[in-house]
Amino acid sequence: MMTTCAAIAGALPLALAYGDGTEMRRPLGISIVGGLVVSQLLTLYTTPVVYLYVHRLRRRRKGSTENPPPVSHASGDFA
Repeated sequence: MMTTCAAIAGALPLALAYGDGTEMRRPLGISIVGGLVVSQLLTLYTTPVVYLYVHRLRRRRKGSTENPPPVSHASGDFA
């Protein structure tokens, strides 16, 4: 996050510039800032989701390779 914030702070002068010659540089600054914001938001939301998915998948695979515990019929009902 700190790297993204530093890059955004570095690109803000491009995005907010005004004066002569800024019509060529301003779209570049806007696209840099927008891309960094969108990618950071996607990263913050997708990383935990992917982690949880992989964790559940590993837990499911680990459980399927182990032998299930033996079933005891202590009550005598086999229905």
